[in-house]
Amino acid sequence: MTCAVDFVFRGRLDCDSFVGFARHRAGRLDLDMRVDNCSESAVSVHVAGQEALVDMFEMACSLGPYDCIVLDVSRSESRLASARQD
Repeated sequence: MTCAVDFVFRGRLDCDSFVGFARHRAGRLDLDMRVDNCSESAVSVHVAGQEALVDMFEMACSLGPYDCIVLDVSRSESRLASARQD
């Protein structure tokens, strides 16, 4: 089953490092990923693909790269996926 999810990772983040890490993980898991916003305190991404692989992406990114500390992750069904179902 496929799904589309919006994530917001919060913490002490380096944008280049975290986004590079997330893109690498998304690629390894064969997920589509788009970065919506990035700052030193939060990164918002949209991810779509197989549900179990999206879950794996969340776990990997919650651990983050070595130079970032993820303190919180919020997850919601993608607004884009909801709009396509209407």
